[in-house]
This record gives sequence, structure tokens and C-alpha cells, in this order.
Amino acid sequence: MMSSQGGAAASSSSQGEDHTVTHLLNELEGPDTSRVALVIRTIYDGDEHGKFMERLDARIRNHDRDIERMCNHHYQGFIDSIRELLQVRSQAHKLKTEVVRIDEEAQESAKHLLMKSEELIKTRKVQSNICAAIDALTLCLPVLTTYSKLQKQMQEKRYYPALKTLEQLEHTYLPRVASYRFAQQMRDNIPRVREDIKQASMSDIKDFLETIRRVSARIGQVAMKHAALQYNMDPKLAMTRMKKHAPMPPNPFTGETYEAQSEAQSDEEEDLCAQDLINFAPVYRCLHIYTVLGAREQFETYYRQQRREQARLALQPPTNMHENLEGYRQYLHGVVGFFVIEDHVLNTGNGLVNRPYLDEVWDMASGKVVNNIRNHSSYCTDTHLMLSIKNLIMLFAHTLQNYGYAVNPLHELLLEVKDHYNEVLMLKWVQVFREIFDEDNYHPIQVDTPEEYNRITEVFPYHDASLEQAPFPKRFPFSLMVPKVYRQVKNYVAACLEFSEDLNLSQTEKEDMVRKSTNLLLTRTLSGCLATLIKRPGLPLLQLIQITINTLHLEHANVLLEHYVARLTGSIEDSSIPGIGRLQGKAMFKDIRGEAEEQIYTALRLKLDEFLDLASYDWMLAEPQGTSSSYVTDLIAFLSSTFCAFTNLPVRVAQTACMSACQHVAKSLMNMLLSEDVKQMSLAALEQVNLDVIQCEQFAATEPVEGFEEGALLMCFSDLRQLLDLFMTEDWSTYFHDYGSENAKYLRVNPHNAIIIVEKLREGEKRGMFSILKRSDKKKLLETVLKQLKQLTQQQHST
Repeated sequence: MMSSQGGAAASSSSQGEDHTVTHLLNELEGPDTSRVALVIRTIYDGDEHGKFMERLDARIRNHDRDIERMCNHHYQGFIDSIRELLQVRSQAHKLKTEVVRIDEEAQESAKHLLMKSEELIKTRKVQSNICAAIDALTLCLPVLTTYSKLQKQMQEKRYYPALKTLEQLEHTYLPRVASYRFAQQMRDNIPRVREDIKQASMSDIKDFLETIRRVSARIGQVAMKHAALQYNMDPKLAMTRMKKHAPMPPNPFTGETYEAQSEAQSDEEEDLCAQDLINFAPVYRCLHIYTVLGAREQFETYYRQQRREQARLALQPPTNMHENLEGYRQYLHGVVGFFVIEDHVLNTGNGLVNRPYLDEVWDMASGKVVNNIRNHSSYCTDTHLMLSIKNLIMLFAHTLQNYGYAVNPLHELLLEVKDHYNEVLMLKWVQVFREIFDEDNYHPIQVDTPEEYNRITEVFPYHDASLEQAPFPKRFPFSLMVPKVYRQVKNYVAACLEFSEDLNLSQTEKEDMVRKSTNLLLTRTLSGCLATLIKRPGLPLLQLIQITINTLHLEHANVLLEHYVARLTGSIEDSSIPGIGRLQGKAMFKDIRGEAEEQIYTALRLKLDEFLDLASYDWMLAEPQGTSSSYVTDLIAFLSSTFCAFTNLPVRVAQTACMSACQHVAKSLMNMLLSEDVKQMSLAALEQVNLDVIQCEQFAATEPVEGFEEGALLMCFSDLRQLLDLFMTEDWSTYFHDYGSENAKYLRVNPHNAIIIVEKLREGEKRGMFSILKRSDKKKLLETVLKQLKQLTQQQHST
């Protein structure tokens, strides 16, 4: 039973698989080809591959049997059709033979007619072509004639007529023959011809620009020369040597050269204006050509750009322009030539340049010209060259002003150059003053004849009734330095005024300029030279005194200089108006004299120190010499001769010098007594110092300088005198009794100074200067005095 169940199951499974394979074959034979891949995929993925191949072979055999049955059924009809076609072929051959025979017969019968027809057709074509050729030539001959004329004009470089011919050809003749190929070629060639004309005219304008760049300097020279004649200036100021240049190629329009006739006929340039030196026709022709071509704006832009570049080149100064006037001439000639040319183009160029453009270029150029001249003239140290530069700048300004250019920056430049000119003058006068100071002997001028006297007073108007009445030889109080300095200051004023000529300055401005320059000379240049002179190391005292006297007379000459400035400038002298024609020389000379006086005091003290350094006291002297020391004698002799030289100085200076000298001598002698280098001292040494002080007091009592109150110079030695008297008389009881009283006899004796000398005497006493008895008494006295003096000092400190 189980076996039968198993067999049934196997049979059922086999039927299912057969059904599946049959279904797959049906799918493959179906119209939906998109399912083929899915079926094949199913076959290969399943286990029915073998059965599928068996069923496929069985199906193929079935189809083969079907095809064989179908072929057997239709075979007899196919054989019948072949037989019918063979019969049709034979009939067709017969028909073709008949058609060929008929055609040959027709050709032979129409042959003569065809020959006549062809001859007629050819004749009609020739006749038509002749008529068409006549019509075409009638239209084309003017075009060809005009084109030939254009070619001839182009060969002859007559570009402007060629341009007119080209316009006629393009707009009049070519439209009539527009259908012809050669006309199209001509039309296509017209832009190239126009471009050739543009290029030729551009080459012409380039040659013109190069020419005017080269001759601009000569044009500027002629223009400046005419301006010089107009303004009554020296024409030679504008003249310079011009370099020769190689000739330019001929003008493509006219065949003539660009060089002006004046190149070979320089003698005729005086009768020519600047514009006659160059031919401006190329500019006008080129402008007209570009206007006709519709490129006027392009030409204007190109011309202005090129001229701007040429302006920048013309505005570049030569590197060595500051060395001589020739460099400035060439530079300014080039600038003037440029703007004279542009002014001519402005007036005749039909708007090629306009006033705003020219003003813009001039503004740029004027700034660069001013800067270049300012920079180069700043290196100039030659006053004559600077005067020539000033005149050249003025001529430059006049020339451009004639052509309508604003020249205010040039006038401002002249004022700056004037300031530099004044600085150069002051540097020059520094050397002048130094030479005067070095050459002067610093002795009063002595004249032996009236002629010599007049020569001095003509240079320096000094008037003194006592000197005029004095017999010859006469002696001025000042040295040669005074008239020389006075004359050089006047020369400086005249040199300053020379630069200001023709600067269009008002009288007040001119006077103010000269006054300021003169004040600078006095307060800076002359003041500096004098300050350097009086501070020169090793300058003798007598020279210092004479310099001080000279400054006093130069101070008095300040009024004369004011009158001189007023006379040169034509200003009205009015002392009631402050600042009019006033110079600052008085204050400057006062300051210098003050410094000189200080130098006198210093030099006098140094000289006194030289004498005082010769003092060689024997501080342990046993007996005094009985006379003053030799150095004191020499010192007093020196002071006497020195104070005699003070007679021409102000009394105040002489008194101050004398007072300071006496004070310095007294202080130096006091310092000798109190010096720490002196450890011990004898009474005889004090007596010797006392003798020297007495000699000094006698000199002071003679009043070597007038004007002192009685006893004023003796007061310089009062401290020293009371100290020496106290020790000489040993009047200690009076000193201690009166100490602190306003009427004390030894009021100026300082206890501290007295202690120093007592201690030195005590040390000297130890050396045995006295006898035993006197030594004991002396020692006791010194001890007592020293003790009391120390008590006084302690009281002073406590107070």
C-alpha cells in the first residue's frame, strides 16, 4: 500500500514538471520577446534543463514536418510560374529589337533638322551675349576708369584726392555694377584702401611730430627773442647755439622737406615769426582726412596724447642744467617752442586742440618747470649766474604771457629764487666779512694826509669835531674793519636791490624785501662772523677792546644804513612810523658788544692769572724784601697800559673791567693766603704780602679809569687790608671787642679766615722763627687767639 502511494506521488510530480516545461516552451514561442530572458533564466535556475532540451528537440521535429508538408503542397504552382516567365523573355526580346529599329529610323529622319536648330540656337546666344556685353561695358567703363584714377592717385601719394575718388567710386559707380564679381572685389577692397590712406597720413603726422620736437627749441628761441625786443630786454639773453640735424624724408603729400627755409637762411630768422619756422599743412590735411573717414576723434586723441608725451620730454631738464646759463636757455626754449606751436594749432587747427586741453597741459607743465628750476637753481652758488637766471625766467614769463598763458607760478618762483639769491649773497658775504676780519690789524686808523682822511670819510661818513681840528697825523678811534664792513653792507643792499628790479614789486614791497634781507645779513651773517671772531681762541685782549670799539661805531652807522636803504628804494623816511626803513643792526651790535665785553672781562682775568701765577712767595720768609714783588709791579704796569686803551670804550665798560680786575687781584691774593697748599707761614711772609697789597691799593687810588666814586676801587682790597692789618698790629682785643658791631674796625675779617692764618702762623712758629722767650709768648698769644676765634665760629654756627 505504501508502494502504491509512492508511485502515485511520483506520477503526480512528473506531470507537474511536464506542465511546467510545456509552459516555458509556449512562453518562448509567444510574441512577447521581452520574456525570453526571464524564461531562460528560469530554465537554468530550475532542475528541468534536461526535460526542456528533450521537449525542445521534439518541438523542432514537429515544425520540420510541418514545413515539409507545406513545400510539397505548393511545388507544382512554382514550376508553372517559371515556365510562364521563360515565354515572356522571348517576347520581350522581340519587342526590344523592334524599338531599336524604329529609333534608328527616327534619328536618321530628324538629323538634318537638329543641325539647323543647333545653328540657330548658337546664333541667338551670340547675339544675346553681344548685347549683354555692350550693356555691361557701358556700366563698367566709368567704374574701371574711376578705379584706375584711384590707383594712379595712390601711386602718386595724393591721398586726399584719392579719398574723394574713393568716395565717388563707392557711392556712385559701384552700386550700378553691384551684380558683378569684380565690383564685389572692389567693394571688399575699399576698407583696405581707406586704411592705407589712414596709415599714410598717420606716417605723415608722425614725421611732423618728430620735426616739431626737433625744432621746438629754435621756435622758442625766436619767440623769446621777439619778446625780449618787445620788453626792452637784451635779445642776447635768448640766443643760444643750435645743433645741426640730419634732414627729414620728404613730405608724402607734397614731396617737400619739413625743414623750414630758415634752416639754410638763418640770417632771415629775425624777420620771421615763430610759426613761420615750420609747415603746419600736414596737420590740417591729416585732420581733414580723418574727419572724412569718420575718425576725427581718434586723430584728436592720438595727436593730444603724442603732444603730451612730447611735453613730458620737453619738461625733463638736462642733468647739468644748474652748471651754466646755457642749460637753462635750452630747457626754456624747448618749453616755449612747445606751447607756441600748440597756440598756433589752437588758433588754426579747427578744434584739434581746445583751450581747456591747453590749459591742462600748461598747468602740468608750469608746475614741473617751477619745480625743475627751483631744484636746479638751489645748487647755484654764483650770484651773477642767478641774476642771469632771473632775467631768463622773466623773459620766459613775458613770452608765454604774450600767448595767453597764466604765468603767476613763474612770478612766485622768482620770489623763491630771490630768497635763495639772498642766501647765496649771505654765504658770499660770510667770506667777505671773514677776509675783512683776518686782514685787519685791529689798530686805530692813522692818516697822515688830508687825502687819506677824505678816503676814509668818503667810505664811512664819520664826523668828529675834535678829530677834524686835530693836526696830522690823525687817528680814528676805529680800525679799518669799520669802513670795510660798512661798505660791504651797502654793496649787499645794492646787490639785493639788483635782483628785485623788474619784478613788478611795489615800492613798499621792495623796501620791505631789502630791509628784511639786510636785517638777515646783520643779525645772522655779520653777527655770526663777529661772534666767531670774538670767541677765537688766543685772541689778544687789545684786539678784543678794538673790536668792541668797532662795534660801537658800526652801531652808530646803523642810521646811515637806514638812510641808504631809503634812498635806494625811494621810500619816505619817517621816524614817526615804526618799522619803516628800520634796521636791526643797533640791537645786534649791542648784543655782540655785550659778548665782546664779557670776552674782555674773561681775557683780562686770564691775563691777570698769568701774572699771578708768577707769584712765588717764600711762606717761611725770615725778613720781608722791603719792596713789592716783581710780579705785582709787572701786573700793575700791564693794567695801566690796558686801561689806557679803554679810553675809546664806553665808561661803563672801562669801569666794569677795572673793578673786576681789582676784585680778581684781591680775591687771588686772599686765596693765596688761605690756600690749603700753604701749611705754615711766617709773619715776614705776611708783611711781604702786605707790601704787595699796598702797591695794588696805590694803583687803585690813582683811579686808572675815570668816573669812580672816591675809594670805590680801594673797597675791592678792604677784606684783605683789614685781615693783614689785624695780623700786623695784633690788635686782637679790638677785634674781639668790636666783633658783631656795624662800626667794628675789622668788620670784614671773617673768623674762619683768621683761624686758617693763625694755624699757619702757629705751624711756622714751631720752626723756630723767634727767640725762646718770644716764641713762648708768641705761642701763648696764638693759642689764646685761636681759642677765642673758634668760640666765635661756634657762636656763628649756633646762631
